[in-house]
Order: sequence, then C-alpha cells, then structure tokens
Amino acid sequence: IAMMTTQTGGLVTATLGWLGSILTCALPIWRVMTYIGSGMAAAQMVYEGLWMNCISESTGQMQCKAYNSMLEVSPEVQGSRAMVLTSLFTAFFAFFIALLGTECTRRVDDNDKKNRFSGVAGALFVVAGIVLLVPVSWIATTILNNYNPMGADNMRRELGAAIYIGWISSALEILGGGILCYLGTQSQQDPYSKKYNVVKTCGPVGYA
Repeated sequence: IAMMTTQTGGLVTATLGWLGSILTCALPIWRVMTYIGSGMAAAQMVYEGLWMNCISESTGQMQCKAYNSMLEVSPEVQGSRAMVLTSLFTAFFAFFIALLGTECTRRVDDNDKKNRFSGVAGALFVVAGIVLLVPVSWIATTILNNYNPMGADNMRRELGAAIYIGWISSALEILGGGILCYLGTQSQQDPYSKKYNVVKTCGPVGYA
C-alpha cells in the first residue's frame, strides 16, 4: 500500500508539471515590457510569448496578434519553441507509459513489467523536465542580460509569469519522474525464492 501511494504521488506530481508546461507553452507572457510616456495615459504593456504578443493599453484594452513569420521572433524564441514542444510530447508519452505501471491497471499483470514501465516513464518525465528547463532559463537569462536600469529609454523589461510557471513545472516533472524511477528499480517479488517439493501422499494400503 505504501509503495502504491508513493507511486501515485510521483505520477500526480509529474502530471502537474506536465500540465504546467502546457500552460507555459500557451501563455503569451514570457517577457513583459512596459513603455512609459509623458503621462500615465500613455503607458503601454507588451507581453511576448512563444507564439504571439499582446499589447495592453492603460485604458484596459488588450490586443493580441500571432507571429506571422519566423523572422519576427528572435533565435532564442525559435529554439525555445522546439524544446518546449519536445518536452510536451515526451511528457505525453511518459504519462501513458506510467499508467501501464500503476498497481491498479489490469492490462499488465506482471509486477516486474509494471516496475519497468514506471522506471521508463520516470526517466521520460525527468528528460521532459530538463528539456523544459533549458528554454525557460535561456530566455530568462536573455531578459536579465538586456536589463539596464540606468538606460535612458523609457522601456522596462521584466520576466513574465510563464517563466516562473515553467521553472515550477520543470521541478515538478523532475521530482515526480525521480520518484517513478526509484520505484522502477524496486522489485515487488520476494527476494528469497522458495522452492517447494512435490509431496507424494500414501494410499490407504500401500506406501508412496
């Protein structure tokens, strides 16, 4: 029961990380830029994501537009797209493989096979978490390196919420995957193999 609870906890943790990575991919708030004009009425906030950007006016209106061409995005965004999608598909396959390794599944009866499924799923979740961590940290580093508080322009660049969600999602995938990997190395069989000899029973008259 304890092992089943730990396995369920690892799968839930990794799955939450996978769902968070989907949110990270979809949200257009990887980078936040604020333009401040001569007055508060002229202030604008620009949100940039992997697939679109949005402009929010001080009046509350927001307009979003998808990127029409690969030339509109920077090289780090292009690379981040590929890595984030790779992470999503890797975690997708890991989730269904992990379901085959759960104790409650009926499709696989052999405990050793279930352990192997859990180990493979855990390894894939760890890979998905690491692959997600790379683009999130890459873009965050680019934003921080370009930040210049002493600049003369009226533009302020900050990390968007998608960056923080990506970090948390990556940590959850790596943690949950690590738990599944550990459980995958554990054997549920009795370590001491027992051999039983066939006992011949005596008949009512003769001897065995």
